[in-house]
Amino acid sequence: MKTSFFCPFWGIEHLSYTEAAKRVKNAGYDGMEISAGPDKRNEAVQVAHDNGLELILMAFGGGSNFAEHKKKYHDDLLDVASHKPLFINAHTGHDYFTFEQNAELIQTAMGVEKQTGIRILHETHRGRFSYSAPAIQYYLLKIPELRLTADYSHWVNVAESYLDDQTENVNRAIAVSDHIHCRVGHPEGPQVNDPRAPEWKDALESHAKWWDAIRARLQKANFPTLTVTCEFGPPGYMPTLPYTQQPVASQWDVNLFMKDYLKKRWQV
Repeated sequence: MKTSFFCPFWGIEHLSYTEAAKRVKNAGYDGMEISAGPDKRNEAVQVAHDNGLELILMAFGGGSNFAEHKKKYHDDLLDVASHKPLFINAHTGHDYFTFEQNAELIQTAMGVEKQTGIRILHETHRGRFSYSAPAIQYYLLKIPELRLTADYSHWVNVAESYLDDQTENVNRAIAVSDHIHCRVGHPEGPQVNDPRAPEWKDALESHAKWWDAIRARLQKANFPTLTVTCEFGPPGYMPTLPYTQQPVASQWDVNLFMKDYLKKRWQV
């Protein structure tokens, strides 16, 4: 099974797509994951192609009520799918929508996937239907076709634990997680300040074991490729010093570390 590593455009938005793609390619990534507006998607696709990079695009809902959110979500998914990304990573629903509303959005995504042939994965994320390990269980049981982007750092933050007492919940998610966001969270936040620091050794290992399990499952199922986005976030998400707002670590360097760490761990 091939393992492909993706770099987020999040954090290097000050660069043009062309500048970013060249930097990403030179750093040894296989592709980029981009949240591109409708007016930028053609450019993102062309630049990725020109630089020999694979492309994951993101989709979101929006609006002040459920009806508006559903329409924007549906339209966004259709437009993103028309650009033929490797797949779509969707931020689906809200934690305050009802189960029935969020399930309707998931079914909307499944309809677009069937119509276009483009896979749609739903990211585990605070504020979405998938905001915690317990909250997602009913969806997994009732909608067995649901496929996830695994960013369990959010669940660690929400639960204020490394989920040691939720093994069954996590394993049920691992069984349907097809893409990894390799961010490391901790009980008081969705992102440790620097995963290279010795004080975060146990946090890194806790997350890495989940990623190992996803990889092992995909290998056993003869998946051709495991995709991983190294998605530590920029200052604001990355902790900063007071007053100066100086980030405590380099997002770029941390994400490179995560790529190299997993390459070494998995010997790929």
